[in-house]
Amino acid sequence: MSKLKFPQDFWWGAATSGPQSEGRFNKKNRNIFDYWFDNDKTAFFNGVGPDIASNFYNSYKEDIKMLKEIGLNSLRTSIQWTRFIKDYETVEIDEDGAKFYNNVINELIKNEIIPVLNLFHFDMPMELQEKYGGWESKYVVELFVKYARKAFELFGDRVKHWVTFNEPIVPVEAQYMYKFHYPLIVDGKKAVQVLYNTALASAKVIKEFRNMKNDGEIGIILNLTPSYPRSESTEDKKAADISDAFFNNSFLDTAIYGKFPELLVEILKKDNVLWDGTLKELEIIRENTVDFLGVNYYQPKRVKARESGFDVSKGWLPDKYFEHYDMPGRRMNIYRGWEIYPQAIYDIAKNIQENYKNIKWFISENGMGVEGEERFKNSDGIIEDDYRIDFYREHLTYLHKAIQEGANCFGYHTWTPIDCWSWTNAYKNRYGFISVDLPTQIKTIKKSGYWIKKVSETNEVEEWGK
Repeated sequence: MSKLKFPQDFWWGAATSGPQSEGRFNKKNRNIFDYWFDNDKTAFFNGVGPDIASNFYNSYKEDIKMLKEIGLNSLRTSIQWTRFIKDYETVEIDEDGAKFYNNVINELIKNEIIPVLNLFHFDMPMELQEKYGGWESKYVVELFVKYARKAFELFGDRVKHWVTFNEPIVPVEAQYMYKFHYPLIVDGKKAVQVLYNTALASAKVIKEFRNMKNDGEIGIILNLTPSYPRSESTEDKKAADISDAFFNNSFLDTAIYGKFPELLVEILKKDNVLWDGTLKELEIIRENTVDFLGVNYYQPKRVKARESGFDVSKGWLPDKYFEHYDMPGRRMNIYRGWEIYPQAIYDIAKNIQENYKNIKWFISENGMGVEGEERFKNSDGIIEDDYRIDFYREHLTYLHKAIQEGANCFGYHTWTPIDCWSWTNAYKNRYGFISVDLPTQIKTIKKSGYWIKKVSETNEVEEWGK
C-alpha cells in the first residue's frame, strides 16, 4: 500500500468549541442555546442540552493529555463570550472564565499542542440577542470588538493563531432563514443584514488585532460547500453561481479580497434587500483581510435552476434562484443525511489556489458522524470505527493531490477530538477520535485515535484505493 507524504510541520489536529465541549459549569451568562434548552428541551435530541457536554471544564487536563496521547499537534477551540465576559457593555471580565481559558492554553502548550483560538462559534449571548437582535445590530459588532480586544490582551502572549468566526454563514441560515437555531426567524432581509454585519465584525476585529501589534496571525473559518450544477446548461450553471455567491463566496471574497461578490450585490440590489452599510464600513472590510483561511468541508451542494414554484409567503430568500436535487447514485452518510464526496476537497483546494491568491489555509473540519457507535465496540471496549478511518484516508488522498499541485495547505483538523454535544442534534451522531460514555463521562480512545497517532508520527497517510 503506497504512502502519501505530507509537508513538514503539517498540522494534524482536531476542532471543537467552547459551548460544545465545556458544559455550563460556573457560567453565569446564557447564550441562545442555553436559553433555548432551558425553555424547550424537546427541541434537542433525547432532551440532551449543553449543561455537561463532554465535561471539558472539569476534565481539560485529562482530556488534553489524551489528545497528546493520540498524537495531535494542534487543537482549535473557542472562547465563549458568555463565559469570558461578565458584563458585555462595560466588558468586565469574568475572573473564573479568564482563569479557565488561561489554564487550557497553558495545558495545551505544556503538552506541545498548538492552541488555535476562535472568538465566535454560533453562541450569541442571549442578553444581546434579546436587547439588540444579536448580529442584526451594529452596536453588537462594537461590543464584539471590545470582547476580542480583551481576549487578545489576556491570551495573545501565548496564542499565535486566532480565528474571528467559525462558519459565519451558519447563523445567517440557521437563525434567519431555515429555522435550525434560535430565534427561528424566517426573514431574508434580516439574514442579509446579519451577513453584512458579521463580515464587518470580522474585519473590525482583524483591524483591532493588527492595531495592537500582536505577535501572531488571524484568520476566519468558512464551511465551503461547492455548488455543482445539475448540467452544463446556462440556467443550471447560473443557479450554481448564485448559490455559491451567497453561501460560499460572500465570506470567502470579503475575507481574502475585502469585497462582496458582484453577483451577490447585483441580485440583492435588484431584489431590494441589500444591507444597510456605509462607505467607511466597506473600506474597513476592504483593508482588513485575513492572514490565513480555515476550511470546514463535509458535503457538496447539488444545484439546479428552479423548476418548482418558490413559496413567496416566506418573503425573500436566495432559494428563489435555485433548488437542490438528489444526484442519482450519490454516496450518503445515512446518519447525517449528507453526501460523501471527497473529490470536492480537491476542487476547493484548486479554487483557493487559482482564484484566492493561493492564500495559506488548512482543513479546519472534516468528519464522519455516526449514530449508535457502541455497536462497533470490540471485546476490549474500543470502538472499531474503520468507516471513519476510510473516510479520512479518502479525503486526504484528494487533499494530497492538490498539495502536490501547489495548493498552499498547511494542516488537517478533523471534527472532533472527543465526542461532543452538537446543538439540537446533541449526541445523536458521534465524530470523535475519543468516545464519551454520557452517564459516566468515561472517555476511551477509538481505533481512529490510534490511526491518527501513527499518521501524526510519520506524517504519512495510506493512499486511498491503492
